[in-house]
Amino acid sequence: MSLITLEKRGHILLIGLNRPDKMNAMNRAMYHDIAKAYYQLEHDPELRVGLLYAEGDHFTSGLQLDDWAGVFANGTGIEPGEGELDPFHIVGEGLSKPVVFAAQGICYTCGVEMMLNTDIRVAAKGTRFAQLEVKRGIFACGGATIRLPREIGWGNAQRYLLTGDEWTAEQSYQWGLIQELVEPGEQFKVALGIAEKIAKAAPLGVRGSLTSSKTAVSQGQEVAKQRLFPDLQPVMASEDVKEGIQSFLERRDAVFQGR
Repeated sequence: MSLITLEKRGHILLIGLNRPDKMNAMNRAMYHDIAKAYYQLEHDPELRVGLLYAEGDHFTSGLQLDDWAGVFANGTGIEPGEGELDPFHIVGEGLSKPVVFAAQGICYTCGVEMMLNTDIRVAAKGTRFAQLEVKRGIFACGGATIRLPREIGWGNAQRYLLTGDEWTAEQSYQWGLIQELVEPGEQFKVALGIAEKIAKAAPLGVRGSLTSSKTAVSQGQEVAKQRLFPDLQPVMASEDVKEGIQSFLERRDAVFQGR
C-alpha cells in the first residue's frame, strides 16, 4: 500500500497521508513521498493549489522516531532528493502555490509542523494537537520553534513547546491557527471547497499575493513594499487581467488560464 494517495482533481492536487493502521506515523519513506508530491504541485503548470489531508481517524501520531534517530543525530538533517521539495520548508525552495490543510483526530509533532507550512487550515472539532518532542528527549526541528510563536504568540507557543502538552482544535481556532472548525467528517469537504475557490481564481494573482505575503514574513515589510508594483507589472500584461475585466463588464464568472 502506498504511504500517500495522490489525485489530480482539475487544478487541485490532493495529497493524502495513507498509513492509517499506524495512525499515519511518518517514516522517512512517507516524508520523501510527500516531498515528491510538493515538487509536483510546484512544477506542474496545470496545478494551482494543493490539499493536504489524511486517511483514517487521525492526521498523524507524529514521526516514527526509531526511523528518524540517525537523521536527528547527523547534525545536518534530512535532505530532499532530486524532484522533491521539503514539506516543512526547512531546506531548499518553498512553494509558490498555496496549500489547504485538513486535520482530524490526533495531529502531533510533524503534523503540526507541516500544517504551519500551509496557508489555510481546517480542523474537525475534537482534533488534538501537540509538540511532544520535549517528552521524547529532543526538541521540535521541523519549523514549530520558528513558526508557532509567530502564529499564536510567544507565550502561547512556549506553553506547549516547552511542556509537550496537548492543545485543542477550539484553542487553535481562537488563536487563528486554523481558519475553519467543522464537525468531524466534514474537514475534507470544507477544505476542498476552499481549494476549489482558489483554483478558480486567477493563478497569477494568487501566486503574486502569496509571494508578497511570504516576502513580508521572510524578508520584512519594506522589501515586500518595494516588490509590489514591479511584481504586479507583468501580471497586468497577462491575458487573465483582460479576462477579469471582460468578465466584470459582462457580469459573468471569469475563466482564467494562468497566462
